[in-house]
Amino acid sequence: MKAIPSSVKLRKLLFSNSVNHTLFCTGGPGLGCRFFLDEVIPLKFNPAAQILTWCLLVATMQFLTLEILLLITSLGLLFAAWLSAGKLMQLLRRTRWIMLSLLMIYAYSTPGQPLLGALGAWSPSREGLSDGVLQLTRLLAALAALAILLDRLNRMQLIAGLYALLTPLQWLGVSRERVAVRLALTLHYAEAAMLTERRTWQDNLNSLFEPVAGVNKQMELTLERFSISDGLLVGFALLLLFDTLR
Repeated sequence: MKAIPSSVKLRKLLFSNSVNHTLFCTGGPGLGCRFFLDEVIPLKFNPAAQILTWCLLVATMQFLTLEILLLITSLGLLFAAWLSAGKLMQLLRRTRWIMLSLLMIYAYSTPGQPLLGALGAWSPSREGLSDGVLQLTRLLAALAALAILLDRLNRMQLIAGLYALLTPLQWLGVSRERVAVRLALTLHYAEAAMLTERRTWQDNLNSLFEPVAGVNKQMELTLERFSISDGLLVGFALLLLFDTLR
């Protein structure tokens, strides 16, 4: 395919429910893209709106008290286990050591009253343990919402949503097409590495230098215009954020 310069801009849609397809060429140094109209594909929410809503919800969690956060996290984990149990368990399994390290760092690095007086200076502090539980609860809530998001969006929809949210980069002279292609390649290699079973850490290290087969020369993304339901979804998340900031 002949590469088209990345300066090509997306033309306006003829109908509010029209769908755009973006075709990226990753096979050579001349990175390009082209746009064309295609059939209507109904989606409940725009991928970009869902990703933006997740970001706003994560920001809202930073300003909630521990009591409210514990309630929301418990409900979020139950909801995620009901809708996306497999994805939730996958995320929890991959981040278990990060969560443990986070709790231990806060417990032992934050000055305060020792939790176990018999241990003296080797005891974690009450204040540090409280801060660690707070941060751990925020992380669990974010993972629960992320599990639902990743279960609703496949890889191409995720990249398409990020591509739409990266529109402001064009004002800075940064090509969002190149960012989207690099993100797609990163996700492809990461997924290939996770699906390959490794026995030892040496195998994991050696796998970094192994070529990965099955890389597509072309990538097609579906870009959908924002609808009223998308605006309501993002607006609701913004209201929650502004309400917690007051």
